[in-house]
Amino acid sequence: MGMEIIKGLATTLKELGKKPTTVSYPEEKRELPARFRGRHVLHRYEGGLERCVACFLCAGACPADAIYIEADENSEENRVSPGERYARVFDINLLRCIFCGYCQQACPTGAITLEQIYELSSLRPDDLVYHKEQLLEAPDSHTRGSITDWTPEPPAETTTPIPGRQGFFDGLEATATAVGQADLPAEQEILLDGEDEPATERPAYGPSDVFNAPVTPEQREKREN
Repeated sequence: MGMEIIKGLATTLKELGKKPTTVSYPEEKRELPARFRGRHVLHRYEGGLERCVACFLCAGACPADAIYIEADENSEENRVSPGERYARVFDINLLRCIFCGYCQQACPTGAITLEQIYELSSLRPDDLVYHKEQLLEAPDSHTRGSITDWTPEPPAETTTPIPGRQGFFDGLEATATAVGQADLPAEQEILLDGEDEPATERPAYGPSDVFNAPVTPEQREKREN
């Protein structure tokens, strides 16, 4: 019994010189990892346009069905995003969200990221349904958020050619799917054997030409037999 007491006191004396692991929240806040996934943020471009083009990829990738979007068309009088459409309604139900980050990975324009915002407690469930006005950056802000921590630049030797490329809105490259445009021609000339030979015109036959075509005596004899 006496040895157990001595061992316990030794452990206590050994820990006395160490700094406490607890913090005095909320006066003191712990430093979070760079890739911590907290509340979502909708980002803007440098000119103030919204990055979101209402492609619904984030809502489709969400395994908890926590994202609700309603799209509307851009116009010259009301230009909200660089694309054809913008998100008129963008709601996230944080009661359903599992903070997996799939929406961030699916977004082709880097419009949505999960930031280091974890103070989300509320006494009312309605307060945990965040709307676009709460998620969107201020008009004078244009950050990329934590997407730079989650998607670092790939090495040059791993670059893979993609079938259609279009200049990204902020100078980066994206696939044609990302922006709804492509730089490949709609029709492409296909050259077969004999490229230098002039193309020969072939007569075009329709259904009436096939049935009304003249029949040779050999063909008539073959049919009768």
